[in-house]
Amino acid sequence: MAAEPAPSDADRSKARIGLLDTARGVALLAMATYHFSWDLEFFGYLDAGTTTQGLWKLYARAIASSFLFLAGFSLVLGHFPAIRWRSYWKRLAMIFAAAMAITVGTAIAVPNGMIFFGILHSIAAASLVGLLFLRLPALVAIVAAVAVVVAPFYLRSPFFDTPFLWWLGLSETLPRSNDYVPLLPWLAPFLLGLAMAKIAMSRGWLVTLAAFGTGSGPFAKAGRHSLLVYLLHQPILMAIVYAISLVHPPAQIDPGAAYVGNCEATCSVEEDAAFCARFCGCTLERLNEQKLFTALQQGQVSPEKDERIQRIALECSTVSR
Repeated sequence: MAAEPAPSDADRSKARIGLLDTARGVALLAMATYHFSWDLEFFGYLDAGTTTQGLWKLYARAIASSFLFLAGFSLVLGHFPAIRWRSYWKRLAMIFAAAMAITVGTAIAVPNGMIFFGILHSIAAASLVGLLFLRLPALVAIVAAVAVVVAPFYLRSPFFDTPFLWWLGLSETLPRSNDYVPLLPWLAPFLLGLAMAKIAMSRGWLVTLAAFGTGSGPFAKAGRHSLLVYLLHQPILMAIVYAISLVHPPAQIDPGAAYVGNCEATCSVEEDAAFCARFCGCTLERLNEQKLFTALQQGQVSPEKDERIQRIALECSTVSR
């Protein structure tokens, strides 16, 4: 009986790379730990603003970067040198549908923190832009990634302070959202992943990676179904924390203190701590004076649409400097 021919290097490089699935699985676990901490904060078990500053903030950014890097890497593996259009559009449609489901779900559940352009929206947009770089040298993608990171420092303008342009990431005023991953600068890790895949392919590194097998561990299995895991994990974690709150409720937190904590966490992204303390204290005082605080907390008024709240923010910004 004749022996089967050994697979070529090209065949091996096209085999499913289990290490990438495992990497996605690890990223999913990291994301779940962050979201669980966010849920604990949401229900009052952690101080307001805990997960939006310091090491937690860096942790969240590292997780988002890893997903985008892997998405860029995978785009090259699946669609270079020839784009498999049917597979591409099917995958993109799935990501887009999942992103829209999250937008609708958060608009209903947490309207003040609606996710209008989160990580899935960003991956979908980056996947479209990435097509322009598939046949270009890796160096072009790397240079573009650097430009994408630098661009927001020079191109921010009030012109982009409109909901229709928030997705670009060039607004001077950051919109409120529980997950905001605009195209700039977040296209950068996607392009770096794309560039790294092209370099790995040209140097034969994919053959080495594929030699580790397709992956059979729990992380690899989760990574192969990353979109499904992403959609299901947060409702499950939220339900767990909610169940815990029924048995062991968190200590009661003063709404004013919680507001100031969230306000300072958001403000500190662009301003110093002293200014944020004055600004947030001022807005709290004036919201209470005009009997708007409770309505704001209950989602009955929107900071982006209510002229009274916008006027308070402007006045407090002026007197706090």
